[in-house]
Amino acid sequence: MAQYIEFTPEQKERAATVDLEEFLLQQGEKLIKSGREKRLASDHSVTVRGCEWFDHASNEGGRAVSFIQKYYSKSYVEAMSMLLGESMEPVYPQAKKQEQTEQKPFAPPVPNANMHRVFAYLLKTRGLDADAVSYFARKKLLYEDAAHHNAVFIGTDEDGCPRHAHLRSTNSFGKAFRLNVESSDPRYSFHYNGTDGSLYVFEAPIDLLSFLTLYPQDWQKHSYVALCGTSEHAMLWMLEQNPQIRKVALCLDHDEAGIEASGQHEDTLRERGIAAAPLRSQYKDWNADLKALHGLPAEPAEEHPQLLAADPICQRIGAAVSSGVAKPEQAEQKLPILLQDYKNHLHQGRFDRAMDAMELAAAMALSSALREFRQMGKVVSPQQGAERLRQSIQPHHNRGSLKNRADEIAMELQRILAQKASAGICGRESKESLAYRWLELAASCAKVPIRYEADQIKQRQKEEQAQRGAGPVME
Repeated sequence: MAQYIEFTPEQKERAATVDLEEFLLQQGEKLIKSGREKRLASDHSVTVRGCEWFDHASNEGGRAVSFIQKYYSKSYVEAMSMLLGESMEPVYPQAKKQEQTEQKPFAPPVPNANMHRVFAYLLKTRGLDADAVSYFARKKLLYEDAAHHNAVFIGTDEDGCPRHAHLRSTNSFGKAFRLNVESSDPRYSFHYNGTDGSLYVFEAPIDLLSFLTLYPQDWQKHSYVALCGTSEHAMLWMLEQNPQIRKVALCLDHDEAGIEASGQHEDTLRERGIAAAPLRSQYKDWNADLKALHGLPAEPAEEHPQLLAADPICQRIGAAVSSGVAKPEQAEQKLPILLQDYKNHLHQGRFDRAMDAMELAAAMALSSALREFRQMGKVVSPQQGAERLRQSIQPHHNRGSLKNRADEIAMELQRILAQKASAGICGRESKESLAYRWLELAASCAKVPIRYEADQIKQRQKEEQAQRGAGPVME
């Protein structure tokens, strides 16, 4: 049983009002300025400001304690202890009280008399096509601001009125930055309306222009939008304005945040009957692809840690089935025991043994699925079954705490056993349904060690970064 600690109202308030920005920086997290907020580089859908956080993908938010519980997979007591320390005194600075100010009306930066700095930056430093850049400049959707010579990317509403402005510094040295102008409406970010049924979605305007440079043929037929982040608002508005669009290419960054956001958007679009699929750059983003094409240094792609972890773990699950370690006739008896073993090991801090128990549970469920397929005359090898498991892993659906997974999986198992007991003589349709439910159970079990190993990969990456002397960076 978890330790019970009685916290005073003062301690609860101190923990809840810890400055999340400072906390995350001390944890080695990278934060990106986004208006008056900071965005997590590891998850672009999450923003923090003072002690408050908000996940724009799930529409959840709160203060420091709930953030620690959700994103560090801690219990309430553990989150409180992490924020207050053993002495129950503040370990991290308190967030300053946010002044309640009225939102200013949107005001795009004043244009410069010419675009010399911006043209030089976009064409020479970024390698963009002059015709593509000139097209948007002529439409007054791209210009140079007078005050700081930043590149300004304008988004307009249905009537062509500017409602959004994204700034990108043109520094070729020193610290670069990108941000959305205060009071920008996220629905109207930088975009182009085409005539056919295809929409291409990007994170940043420069990625959009890089794609047009790489693939210029008939580009004006298609529609394009830069989200200026990863939020779905501008993408959905484009669908409203262009009802002919039936196919969406999700061209977000080839990194952890981009992969998760692509998965979320794919789900959203599927619910609306829109065909969607990720279209990933070879390097980290489309401008990196463009740089590499010209023989310039290009930032490499960053595979999602869960996808890196999924391959070896699913292979081990398949091997356990092939070797006979996971026998389908033993599944009903052994699965509850393995789930309890997982809980016990997790409680005692024996994480590796907990993950071993869950991997074997996944193998038991997979072997049961393969048995049902065989009885239908459909032979699926353990290796093929393991590959199905790997393909089913969607990182944006595998983000919650690992502590309650065993109970959730146990309920899933009970539903399968109830279906099996009530089926009587199973026909082909019933067997097929049962086979896929066993396969889903195997995936639920596999997600646990995959998520755990992904967290270990991220921790090792942070340690390696610290050893190289690269501290947290504000962009």
